[in-house]
Amino acid sequence: MGFEMSFVVLAFLIIGLLASTFRILREYERGVVFQLGRFWKVKGPGLVMVIPGLQQMVRVELRTLVLDVPTQDVISRDNVSVKVNAVVYYRVVDAQKAIIQVEDYHSATSQLAQTTLRAVLGKHDLDDMLAEREQLNNDIQSVLDAQTDAWGIKVANVEIKHVDLDESMIRAIARQAEAERERRAKVIHAEGELQASEKLMQAAEMLGRQSGAMQLRYMQTLSNIAADKNSTIVFPLPIELLQGLSALTSKTIKTTPDTDKP
Repeated sequence: MGFEMSFVVLAFLIIGLLASTFRILREYERGVVFQLGRFWKVKGPGLVMVIPGLQQMVRVELRTLVLDVPTQDVISRDNVSVKVNAVVYYRVVDAQKAIIQVEDYHSATSQLAQTTLRAVLGKHDLDDMLAEREQLNNDIQSVLDAQTDAWGIKVANVEIKHVDLDESMIRAIARQAEAERERRAKVIHAEGELQASEKLMQAAEMLGRQSGAMQLRYMQTLSNIAADKNSTIVFPLPIELLQGLSALTSKTIKTTPDTDKP
């Protein structure tokens, strides 16, 4: 009986030893192996062997990881306080550096992303945060990528999700946008008046070159007015006709004999 129990215990020990010796790493995993506390090699993927008591292995995932940056209070260059949050996409490209150079690469990247977000956005005005978001994303990504390169991490992309303003600032921006729309409307109206005046001057010059053109314009205007039955038409006499009548009257008076003379 005692021999059978010893055999069972020995079998369990052998199975446990084999289970701790052989590890299976997936395609997107690597194992950083330390031997007697010193770095030995990076293994994987597939079946790898780790000698218990002599070697230790740390798993590292090589897939792209998503890091949600908490909301940060940012003061813009024009002294406007906003709340900004973002998301960072990164992955480990060097498993050895990710384990040896930094204690916790995920936490370190998160803290660095928060400080970089505040530093980069603080150099820009509020209008840039709202309108030039793509450029700000690229600036933050380049700064993060340069600083995490020593940790064996590649920052693939950074996206600013929300830029939250307080109610007073939202109302001020709405008033500014309304004033800008009114300014553009006035400019467009003034440009239209200028173009219309130029065309009217050209038309007046064209009518002044031909003596009969003005009479034709009179007739066209009368035709347009006559279409309205409720209109009262006052026909203007040309100055030339009035001058002709005046000259004819003066001539008649001069040629009439004075019958009162003896």
